Amino acid sequence: MNRANQAFDVIGRLIPCLRHGQWSFTEELFPEPYPKTYEDDSEDFFTQHMDVLDKAAYLAYLDGQCVGQLVLKADWNGYCFIEDICVARDCRGRGVGSALIEKAKDWAKERELSGLALETQDNNLLACRFYQRQGFQLGGVNTLFYRNFHNPETALFWYLLF
Repeated sequence: MNRANQAFDVIGRLIPCLRHGQWSFTEELFPEPYPKTYEDDSEDFFTQHMDVLDKAAYLAYLDGQCVGQLVLKADWNGYCFIEDICVARDCRGRGVGSALIEKAKDWAKERELSGLALETQDNNLLACRFYQRQGFQLGGVNTLFYRNFHNPETALFWYLLF
């Protein structure tokens, strides 16, 4: 399967702050960006979302090439949880990610879910900026989420409410 899961640049991190029940944040830019790659999910993970009522997987194609993917599930809390969204490196900034978010919205609304939810890391600043542009708001932070992996990253939970 032609996967769109490719390296991205870590240029900084998002620093969240909770005051009076409202999240705000600042950005810290790193002096030297570095690449990061997520491990490929097994093909079983992707295929187990196809043809299942409360799960879905979509691929985006440009010029016959798979350049994006989206994996969704109807979560227990009434949100459509985006388990995976990625766009091939050379196709970023061309509207593929926005089209995948629109597909997620359509899927969630068809199932009468109350919005979209996803998790990313504080050092995936480019993704955080993308989610903000799509209308997502920061809804929660988990500083221990990656602790067992000896990973200093903080999990950020983003929501797009309908």
